[in-house]
Amino acid sequence: MNDQVKLYSLSTCSHCKSTKRLLDECNVQYDVTDVDLLAGEERAAILEDVKSLNPKCSFPTIKIGDKVIIGYKEQEIKDALGLGES
Repeated sequence: MNDQVKLYSLSTCSHCKSTKRLLDECNVQYDVTDVDLLAGEERAAILEDVKSLNPKCSFPTIKIGDKVIIGYKEQEIKDALGLGES
């Protein structure tokens, strides 16, 4: 699995923390942006990125390859990573 994994999260969000924990447990390398810790133009630019993937701009927003998953959906995340148990 070498698709890039990008996680947009909030530092205080319990679902975001669960998503980070799941990715860590699966030994997945991922790029995370805690949007609430950004400021000014950087924050505005990242929010535009999130809105392009998820118009509701809710968190966590996870991009795995070409697939976008909104929220903490453990099985959907594992499936997208190729780790799903059938």
